[in-house]
Amino acid sequence: MGLCFWGYALILSLFLNQISCQEPNTDGFFVSEFFKHMGLSSAQAYNFSAPFCSWQGLFCDSKNEHVIVLIASGMGLSGPIPDTTIGKLSKLQSLDLSNNKISALPSDFWSLNTLKNLNLSFNQISGSFTSNVGNFGQLESLDISHNDFSGQIPEAMDSLVSLRVLKLDHNGFQLSIPRGLLGCQSLVSIDLSSNQLEGSLPDGFGSAFPKLKTLNLARNKIHGRDIDFADMKSISSLNISENQFEGSPTSLFKEALEVADLSKNRFQGHISQVDSNWFSLIYLDLSENELTGDIFKNLTLLKKLKHLNLAWNRFNRGMFPRIEKLTSLEYLNLSNTNLSGHISREISDLSDLSMLDVSGNHLSGHIPVLSTKNLVAIDVSRNNLTGEIPMTVLEKLPWMERFNFSFNNLTFCSGKFSPETLVRSFFGSTNSCPIAANPTLFKRKGSATGALKLALAVTLSAMFLLVGALVFVAFGRRRKPKSCEAKDVSFKEEQSISGPFSFQTDSTTWVADVKQANAVPVVIFEKPLLSITFSDLLSATSNFDRDTLLADGKFGPVYRGFLPGGIHVAVKVLVHGSTLSDQEAARELEFLGRIKHPNLVPLTGYCIAGDQRIAIYEYMENGNLQNLLQDLPFGVQRTDDWSLDTWEEEDNGIQNIGHEGPVATWRFRHMVALGTARALAFLHHGCSPPMIHRDVKASSVYLDQNLEPRLSDFGLAKVFGNGLDEDITNGSPGYLPPEFLQPEQDLPTPKSDVFCFGVVLFELITGKKPVEDDYLGEKDTDLVSWVRSLVRKSQGSKAIDPKIQETGSEEHMEEALKIGYLCTADLPSKRPSMQQVVGLLKDIEPKTNQ
Repeated sequence: MGLCFWGYALILSLFLNQISCQEPNTDGFFVSEFFKHMGLSSAQAYNFSAPFCSWQGLFCDSKNEHVIVLIASGMGLSGPIPDTTIGKLSKLQSLDLSNNKISALPSDFWSLNTLKNLNLSFNQISGSFTSNVGNFGQLESLDISHNDFSGQIPEAMDSLVSLRVLKLDHNGFQLSIPRGLLGCQSLVSIDLSSNQLEGSLPDGFGSAFPKLKTLNLARNKIHGRDIDFADMKSISSLNISENQFEGSPTSLFKEALEVADLSKNRFQGHISQVDSNWFSLIYLDLSENELTGDIFKNLTLLKKLKHLNLAWNRFNRGMFPRIEKLTSLEYLNLSNTNLSGHISREISDLSDLSMLDVSGNHLSGHIPVLSTKNLVAIDVSRNNLTGEIPMTVLEKLPWMERFNFSFNNLTFCSGKFSPETLVRSFFGSTNSCPIAANPTLFKRKGSATGALKLALAVTLSAMFLLVGALVFVAFGRRRKPKSCEAKDVSFKEEQSISGPFSFQTDSTTWVADVKQANAVPVVIFEKPLLSITFSDLLSATSNFDRDTLLADGKFGPVYRGFLPGGIHVAVKVLVHGSTLSDQEAARELEFLGRIKHPNLVPLTGYCIAGDQRIAIYEYMENGNLQNLLQDLPFGVQRTDDWSLDTWEEEDNGIQNIGHEGPVATWRFRHMVALGTARALAFLHHGCSPPMIHRDVKASSVYLDQNLEPRLSDFGLAKVFGNGLDEDITNGSPGYLPPEFLQPEQDLPTPKSDVFCFGVVLFELITGKKPVEDDYLGEKDTDLVSWVRSLVRKSQGSKAIDPKIQETGSEEHMEEALKIGYLCTADLPSKRPSMQQVVGLLKDIEPKTNQ
């Protein structure tokens, strides 16, 4: 049987042996029983030989007797929680069981009357949400979103007088919002979206929450009028889309309002002009209502506006609104708003515009030259536009997500598009080129049979276009991430420049507790005069959207983005609580920014955002070594894309790589090994004091634009003080040095880095994963034990990756395996230093003719 079974069985066996030793009726016993019955899938992340208060995710009181914080998010827990486990943690203040597969709560769960924070989101809990929740009188934050709760929201909510954050979204709650909710007068944020709520809001709803800043009731069946929200003075984010509200939207706008989504309701009337209550707006969606009259004329006063959607209303026929001062606008949807005349030429000045939809109007004239720097979607279909499509737009189309120019009188000349694209997106245009939007086939006279075929083709195309247009309108009005149900609300809330901000990945939820995003500075070492703030980080990463997520590792999520000035960066959020003060963390990050080496990923800047420390790195174009080895083919697939300096010669082995890129050569893999070794040798021997990496693995080795290896994540553990010592000491699966398995384990040393490098070297030579691969036999538990066994038998050649076996000296590859053997010695004292490893690798460096 493979490692996947035996490795897990071994870990689980060790785990069960440890937790069974806990004293009965203690918090350690209750927690261990909880993990044992919930099918813990991440036991390898725990050191259960240590006292229970030191276990990952557990924090105890000062006497180390009672658990006060339990975090088990994304740990693979499944099934119902049994009684006499966590329900017995009498001093528990914070519980996070999010992102698991929990199906039911225990009966004694409701006795946790000391709870202040409860997060059960993204589980599979069904049934009613019991009125016993009223026992949680000290609760400040309640998140049970993304479950299968049904029935009515309990009236007993009125007991939660300290509650500040309430998230019940994405469940199946029914009936109307209970009056009991009005007793929670400390609420700052309410999210009841994506349920089956109906009826009207309770009387006094608008005045019941004097501190309320965020309200989300989207995607329900609630009906009411604008007056229901009239007394919400402090509201900054309001989303009541896809309900049945009526009245005039103007009374909903308050001075503090920054995000307003009122779409898909029944709001009526004529908005003559905006007033001062609109000036803070960043996000405004009034689409799919019954608004009439002219489109309000002084839009230019909304200088902070980034998102504007007025589509599908009943406005009078009128000219294109003035938008010249809306310089921050990123999203503009004026489709089906009865516009006539020309598209405003001032639209050319909107350099941040990413989405433009003016379809379904009566617009004429030419399409203005648009700034295409950020443009990803454009729809000007079903108008009376003429002239040529601007060449800058045409050239950008292959990289756009959506575009449609159909049913106009446009002229363009391009042979770059397939016939399907031409029919779908350029139908009805004219041209003077051999291949264009209106093929000559449509102009020819043919036989009756040909005419019938042509009529059928045109009819089918028209039907396809109609369906496509409807899909585009539905999709284009509100540009959502791929996981739209999970992201829609947070996307809108995060447009606000005031916090706190909350972001979610598959493994964690992190919060940037900042009040004003544009008041939190971002330090860029090489450009100290560049004024960049946390607000720019939001823009650069599309509000830390999942679509910009590069990785989600031990330290936290990493996002890709472009900062002002075109700086391409990887933004790493260090989600663990730091034991250092802001000043100490900033000093440590400044120190890391001064560490430079050709084989290290340079830290280019940082941001201190509340409790979060955000490290900003230079972006590595070719990803990390783990993906490169395991996910072939990768992004660089043609010799034209390679660095000429590195891959120019014909005799360097590249001719043997086939379709799998330069990774399939011994020369490349040796170059990666040597560069990584040099990086570690510099940290160990070239820094004062010496720096221990603590988390060397294939996913920490990146490839820059020239495919040169760059080691990342060095020094980050120091930013947390001692906050991550145990977590880092526990290591990553397959990379754990043997000394860390001892009862009295040592702290990381340079020799523990050497061991981890040895594992990476084995990965490079074998092409195998460090754990859970099909190469293992019953006696081998991981890559290290498998390779070391072969080397001891002088059978190292059996471990060499077949992809590289013919691309270099097999003798040198076996020597490299022996270097890895030395690095992975059981005793740290038997391992070489990284300086010695560099020397050994240089001795087997491939010649240029290999």
